[in-house]
Amino acid sequence: MSPNPEFQPLTNICEFLTAVHIYADNARHNVARYVDAFHFCAHARKDLRQCLIYDSHEKDARLIRVEYMIPKETYLTLPNDEKKLWHSHEFEVKSGMLICPKPEGIDQEEWEKAELEAMKEVVDLYGKTWHFWQVDRGDDLPLGYPTLMGSLTHHGQTDLDKALEKRNKMFDVHHKHKSERRKIIPSPDIYPHADSWWKDRT
Repeated sequence: MSPNPEFQPLTNICEFLTAVHIYADNARHNVARYVDAFHFCAHARKDLRQCLIYDSHEKDARLIRVEYMIPKETYLTLPNDEKKLWHSHEFEVKSGMLICPKPEGIDQEEWEKAELEAMKEVVDLYGKTWHFWQVDRGDDLPLGYPTLMGSLTHHGQTDLDKALEKRNKMFDVHHKHKSERRKIIPSPDIYPHADSWWKDRT
């Protein structure tokens, strides 16, 4: 079957991103448990992005989680207990972990400039991610309750070279090269309640 033009919510998808997410309840272990994340995102409104996240970008990809992204101004309106469920994007952007894969036929340097502008926006956003399908442990179906996912915030929380090796080859990129280009992006102040799984809980 060909795509149906009546599937209106899907026609709003305008951005393709890849990164890795970590299981929030596994954070602070010696090596954080992570899963590849292929995001297909839409702007639901000016202060809300919503992303369908799959385990690949192929036709038979499995929908494994969703992520909502909001700007700091919206994040600050949330109750403190709610703020703890959201993660920052600074390290995803500045480490080169988060990329917009280049479409075929687009000039490389033009795409790098466009991606850089996109990253300047994402670096200030907060994300909340629910994971439904633990494909990394071999589940054949989405079993059990949704799991909160987060992001890395520092080098050393997992082996980033290993985590991104397959992705880098797949899209002919390298996160360290991306990181060098993104040094010009200012680092935002991260609100202290965000990324709570990396911090001591009291």
